[in-house]
Amino acid sequence: MTTEIKVPLLPESVSDAVVLNWYKQPGETVSKNEPVVDIETDKVVLEVPSPAAGILKEITENNGSTVIAEQVLGLIDTDSTEKSAEKAEQPENKQPADDNQQAEEAVITPSAKKLIMENQLDVSSINGSGKQGRILKEDVLALLAAQSTNEKNNDNENGNDNTKPQEIITPESRTISASASSSREEQRVPMTRLRARIAERLLAAQHNAAILTTFNEVNMQPVIDLRSRYKEIFEKTHAVKLGFMSFFIKAVVEALKQFPAVNASIDADDIVYHGYFDIGVAVSSPRGLVVPVLKDAQRMSMAEMEQQIQKFALKAKDNTLSIDEISGGTFSLTNGGVFGSLLSTPILNPPQSAILGMHKIQQRPIAEDGQIVIRPMMYLA
Repeated sequence: MTTEIKVPLLPESVSDAVVLNWYKQPGETVSKNEPVVDIETDKVVLEVPSPAAGILKEITENNGSTVIAEQVLGLIDTDSTEKSAEKAEQPENKQPADDNQQAEEAVITPSAKKLIMENQLDVSSINGSGKQGRILKEDVLALLAAQSTNEKNNDNENGNDNTKPQEIITPESRTISASASSSREEQRVPMTRLRARIAERLLAAQHNAAILTTFNEVNMQPVIDLRSRYKEIFEKTHAVKLGFMSFFIKAVVEALKQFPAVNASIDADDIVYHGYFDIGVAVSSPRGLVVPVLKDAQRMSMAEMEQQIQKFALKAKDNTLSIDEISGGTFSLTNGGVFGSLLSTPILNPPQSAILGMHKIQQRPIAEDGQIVIRPMMYLA
């Protein structure tokens, strides 16, 4: 019997997708619900799981193909499962090395194996939570989150927000870096759908909205002092470090409560006032800037905010953010300080009405009570 691997249902705002990467090739065994192929929309990368166990019989849509919802991507021969089981019962002479390799492949899912290789992790340090100890993607993400927390312990107290994404090395960046040392070589790399969509949305925002940017500077010393005072007990209690972003999100929510028009959006001739505060936080990913959303931020504690932001950062790096996690949003924050930016003019994230741009914290002389003092200052846009 043959089972079809189909493109999952896509949101109304997404018309099609592109086949990004097949984890399996024809003739290889697949398990039910095992990720077999990645597809990329103009918003996120989606993993398509196998609907049944068997042998991948045929790939009908190769990498780079444009597909729509419910379109067939490949075929699985489910009858081969029984044949493989019968064959497994017959003794065969195998080399120990082959047995070890097959055993390793059997206990690690393809998506988890990809993460392990990209981050050069030791498999023995990962505890598998799947059946019979199988290592899942979530197990690898949990280890990366723990490592990220440990690394943050060494952050400079007067530095910027601790949600700075790690440097991501892509094939494109490796190629460009290599060619930079050569003599006038060029490398043409196709733009991903996500980057193309980001460019389109940012350009549309500038054309369709009357954007006004105002600038203010804030003295970060009180926040730094508060953070220093409670950082150890906060981290011990909540297993996450207290960053600057949660302070700003809390302040934004309180400000939006006082000025609900800033939390509103325009729909045709109507102004839609939102009775909730879904705050988007811009995060870097290998394929461009994404804005995952903290839903109902007004109900979240600072610990919950920091935990969710850390989770978003890891998912963005792994391209596993779901469409629901980056949809909606009534207001956004973007932190150019993680890239060393001192001042910038952030662009609106339609259909939102406003965005807050944070920047690098810099020691500057300011006038305070008639005296010139040095304080850690930040420009806000």
